[in-house]
Amino acid sequence: MRGRLTGRVAVVVVLGSIAGFPPNAQARHTVVRLLDPPASRRSPLPSPPADVLGIALRAYECAREARLVTPGLLTIIDYRLPSTARRLWVVDVPGQRVLFNELVAHGAASGDNYAAAFSNEPGSRRSSLGLFRTEDTYQGEHGVSLRLSGLEPGINDRAMERAIVMHGATYVSRSVIAARGELGRSWGCPALEPGVERRVIDRIKGGTALFAYYPEPHWLRSSRFLRCDERADTSAGPAG
Repeated sequence: MRGRLTGRVAVVVVLGSIAGFPPNAQARHTVVRLLDPPASRRSPLPSPPADVLGIALRAYECAREARLVTPGLLTIIDYRLPSTARRLWVVDVPGQRVLFNELVAHGAASGDNYAAAFSNEPGSRRSSLGLFRTEDTYQGEHGVSLRLSGLEPGINDRAMERAIVMHGATYVSRSVIAARGELGRSWGCPALEPGVERRVIDRIKGGTALFAYYPEPHWLRSSRFLRCDERADTSAGPAG
């Protein structure tokens, strides 16, 4: 799916099964409120596509109940969309509103304008899928950077080893898109536009959930966070 659903059409979709995963009541309520808010609280920022929003909320609720992430914020990346689209969202889940909607780069070996290949392997220069927890920040070669812990064994749990972090990068901007027709690419990190990265990082650091989506069959079948009856492994430890 390359496009997105909007308005009441999306609201109808989420009332059924979302991409094969029946949404729980809390996820369904939040999806509907984000996609069809009352006029008094409408935001100028668009919501994520209905299907990925529902799946991300399902994973977030599972991790929150297992105390693996700090409740409140959920960052979503939809890698089905091209790099030219604003495909990263930060959602205030209790407030049911979108706080940020930004450009984000994918790994150099994941694809060109569209990402299609993902990996957990060091040296792959590919992005990883699944649920992450944000950690602390540090000053790196790209300035302020946010460490990420991958919570899904075999899918993204080598993120720390691979130094997969959120940071700013000069190859992420509208001017790069105008010149190249796509963003530049990272070595697997979700890189943001300079000037935006600090505001996003400061907001989401410290144990919040980040969910990277692409309809990769093996991950969708195996992710414990998408099947919360198979309880999330607490071996990663609770959020601080």
